[in-house]
Amino acid sequence: SLPLVDPAKDPTAKALGYVANAAATKDPAHKAGAVCSNCALYQGKASDKQGPCSIFPGKAVAAAGWCKSYIKKA
Repeated sequence: SLPLVDPAKDPTAKALGYVANAAATKDPAHKAGAVCSNCALYQGKASDKQGPCSIFPGKAVAAAGWCKSYIKKA
């Protein structure tokens, strides 16, 4: 399985305000209910705890996470 993105060390994660737990973000852009698992960029299954994301090649994000690149899945 892919390594999880480390928000403390990954420069892209820092730039995008990625958090492994969407409830922990203080970012004003975050909307209630917005999490990686319902984002169009997330490539895991909805039932997975983590999965690949097109923003972070070769890494996985937490399904419960969030970042500023969030796009609601159609």
